[in-house]
Amino acid sequence: MKFSPLNIKAQQFTKSIRGYNIDEIHAFLEKLADEFESSNSENDSLKKELDKAKDKLNEYRTIEKKLQDTLQNANESSSKMVVSARKQTSLMIKEAEMKATQIVENAREDANRIRNAVVTLKEERNVIIARIKAMISAQSGLLEMKLENIEKNKNQTKKYTESERHTGKEKLDINIEEIIGKLI
Repeated sequence: MKFSPLNIKAQQFTKSIRGYNIDEIHAFLEKLADEFESSNSENDSLKKELDKAKDKLNEYRTIEKKLQDTLQNANESSSKMVVSARKQTSLMIKEAEMKATQIVENAREDANRIRNAVVTLKEERNVIIARIKAMISAQSGLLEMKLENIEKNKNQTKKYTESERHTGKEKLDINIEEIIGKLI
């Protein structure tokens, strides 16, 4: 049987001749019932507080679980980001090295092309100089021949003196090297 304040207050005892004082028993039962009711009320209040505390605890545990999951996700994300950043950095370095190698190779090819062009230009210059020397030499020869022809024609018409002939020949001496030096 479960006790309640009403059960305690309604409890009846059988009367006996030499029994306890009924008013004292009723007063005691009344006090006991009030005390029991107060304890039950306090117990109910404590149960409600306990339920609220359990609800709060569950709520806090849920929040804690979410925080732990979030923290774990953040750690995983940061780890993935670090790995990704390292991979990207590695790829960027490799790409930069490849570009640098390509630039160096292109520079070498350009240098070789320029070197070959310079060599070709020097060869062409030498060929042109040789041609100019040959042309000057040929023109000089032609001039000399024409001057000799003119001189022969004049000799036939008029005789030159030795000093005039020398002067004419001196004027014919052409310095080819000097002409080429001036052209270059």
